[in-house]
Amino acid sequence: MYFQVGLRRWVWAWGVVALSTQIGTAGLSVSLTPSTPAAPVGTSIHFTALALVTNPDGSSPDGGGGPFWYRYRVRKIGSDHRIIRDFGIFSSLDWTTDSEGYYEIEVAARNPNGSDVAYNSVIIQWTAIASPGNSPVVTPTTNSLLFLYSASACPLGQRMRVEFQGPEQVMQSTPFKDCKPGATMNFYIAGLRADTNYTAHHRLDTGKDFVIGPDVPFTTGDLPQGISQNAVVVPPNGGTTQPILLDGPLFSMPVAHDLLGNVVWYAPPGDYTTTRPEAGGKFWGISENFGNDATRQSIRLYDLTGTTILETNAARVNEQLAALGKRQISAFHHEVRTLPDGRIAAMASVEQILTDVQGPGDVDVIGDMIIVLDQNLNVVWTWDTFDNLDPHRRAVLNEQCNRDATCPPFMLANDANDWTHGNTIAQTFDGNLLYSSRHQDWVIKIAYNNGEGDGHVIWKLGKDGDFNFVSSDSFPWFSHQHDTDFDPDDPTRLLVFDNGNTRVVTQAQGASRGQVLQLDESNRTATVVVNLDPGLFAIALGSAQKLRNGNYHFDFGYVQAPSGPQAFSIESDATGTVQYNAQANVPLYRSFRMSDMYTPK
Repeated sequence: MYFQVGLRRWVWAWGVVALSTQIGTAGLSVSLTPSTPAAPVGTSIHFTALALVTNPDGSSPDGGGGPFWYRYRVRKIGSDHRIIRDFGIFSSLDWTTDSEGYYEIEVAARNPNGSDVAYNSVIIQWTAIASPGNSPVVTPTTNSLLFLYSASACPLGQRMRVEFQGPEQVMQSTPFKDCKPGATMNFYIAGLRADTNYTAHHRLDTGKDFVIGPDVPFTTGDLPQGISQNAVVVPPNGGTTQPILLDGPLFSMPVAHDLLGNVVWYAPPGDYTTTRPEAGGKFWGISENFGNDATRQSIRLYDLTGTTILETNAARVNEQLAALGKRQISAFHHEVRTLPDGRIAAMASVEQILTDVQGPGDVDVIGDMIIVLDQNLNVVWTWDTFDNLDPHRRAVLNEQCNRDATCPPFMLANDANDWTHGNTIAQTFDGNLLYSSRHQDWVIKIAYNNGEGDGHVIWKLGKDGDFNFVSSDSFPWFSHQHDTDFDPDDPTRLLVFDNGNTRVVTQAQGASRGQVLQLDESNRTATVVVNLDPGLFAIALGSAQKLRNGNYHFDFGYVQAPSGPQAFSIESDATGTVQYNAQANVPLYRSFRMSDMYTPK
């Protein structure tokens, strides 16, 4: 059955509705093929797109007219589209939802120059697992430690969550979800140990009382090969909070452990470095593909199943930067996160060939650009080190790059000066941004003003910066630091992981430190109030976090050992006394203590 409306054609076949639109003058079209027309909620469907240019005589140009870029969007029928993956070279997508209904999956195909665009859509039905009046169902996923709990619909105005426990009788729970008329309730159960028997039930909040559903038993599976392991050096004590430790290895899948060292979740295999967990069981990651161009440098938000929620790439962002009159970026690196104002901040590398500035003649110099995107992946604000810092001030230890993974991918020369090597972006209480430049040994406050700022440097914190350190130490300052942010409960206290490279090199002694600094921004003074020094030198990587119990979590991310690099995730009290210590058998870019797999703090 066919329906023709203007340029849009509706085709009904085998339960799939395909909608085809062609725009442009070159005869560009795109097909979109799903692996199945319908599936239960939580089941991933593979979508394959294929663009083709047809000549006026009906023939195809050599090579089909490619290469093409593809963009994917989705909408539940009756709602608006939202972007999943912006224009890039990848033509296929795996996607699923935990809410049943009919969904339109749309692909757009275009030439890289954007002169012609074609669209196609398919309508897919994700079907309910739970049936009205029947018991809830727990369904395994492709992840042996992740399950989907499905219950029948509940009345509007009420809400539901799932509670689950294993043989140790410790109750865990998902966040509450609001009930919607006629829609079943589906929850991913995460935070489970391998090869263990569990029971799960739902708790319905009616607004007046709670109704508990029946217990549903289920059993987790084996762990896959290659999962990073933790050994507990100092066990947790009775005052421990946030019992999940999320480890983010470099260029590898993140793994979550409990504080006894048991794996309780893992992401699907991939080359993404996890930068931040987000509320609701979501995670930001960066893919740095060394030796490849900007089309293969990407940032991605994904959920507990590994399903993509948002994704873009450096080439697509470069199109927008060019339109704004900004420099091009080579790759994303080190940081992407959702800011408190709801926008997305990402770190990217920028390059300039400078003459007689950081050496004789022409030298490729790598700096940083902070890029702020909206939820539709549109560039809305940028900040460039070349426009705001003095390039004559070289990297403190004169770091240089060659074609290896110690630097972000770069394009203009075979060797480069790694000038700034930023690694952290954080939004401050007053709506500005903190930027940590490892190779300048500075934390810099930038005038963001909730997206309305002009980007001027408000202050530089660190040796030879704008603050005085109130200390008798011969070298009190942090250096080559990671993961700087203000205490969420105190805008005058700054958390920082002090790798200490400059101090260790210049003094030939010392180690890395987890620190909390008291800042007086008006008088430009800094004082140490917490100093964790367990005698470990983390030459690179690291993170710092305030815990709910008032203690602090620090990741000593890259510690050399005879068996190879390893990491230590350490909890400290305010006196610098170790309260917990877990040793990972791999380096960790960052680690995080979480309340559960849905709550990052």
